[in-house]
Amino acid sequence: MTGAGTDLFAIALDELGNVLARVDESSIDAACAMLADANRIAVYGCGREALQVKGFAMRLYHLGLPVSVVGDMTTPPLGQGDVFLASSGPGETSTVLTLMRVAQDAGATVVLLTAQADASAAKLADFTLLIPAQTMADDQGPEKTSVLPMGSVFEGALFLLFEVMVLKLRTITGMAPEAMRARHTNME
Repeated sequence: MTGAGTDLFAIALDELGNVLARVDESSIDAACAMLADANRIAVYGCGREALQVKGFAMRLYHLGLPVSVVGDMTTPPLGQGDVFLASSGPGETSTVLTLMRVAQDAGATVVLLTAQADASAAKLADFTLLIPAQTMADDQGPEKTSVLPMGSVFEGALFLLFEVMVLKLRTITGMAPEAMRARHTNME
């Protein structure tokens, strides 16, 4: 996939653009509406996806939304009217599947971000936002579609998708950029 003189940045950016161009805009809007209407939001992802999900949680907090990251000691219990947002690119992550069941059993709505529409997690979720990108589930052999390693194109797409969702949520909530900035930590 790479040759002498190949512009790897251009290839990677094209791949990300192609992935995001295929994400359904109405699904993004629906996910944003669910988050905006939630009593509480808890988010979770594994590995490098967790880094993107935690960054999104930070922005949700900046928007004034009641968000926590599963695994933190301050995560409240979920229940009716709450949203559990999980990322599982391959769609078969055992921890994500278990947490999805716990959230649903408690009455929360499960929103899943995945690249695998037919995976176990997508079948279990109440709402699935499909991100059609290469993950660890299809990064080898003829299924490999990205110059980036393993699930990097999915993870990069998550970052950009989350930033667009923040912009959409800012509009929905009427949150001013100055108010978001005022919520930024001073403990750095």
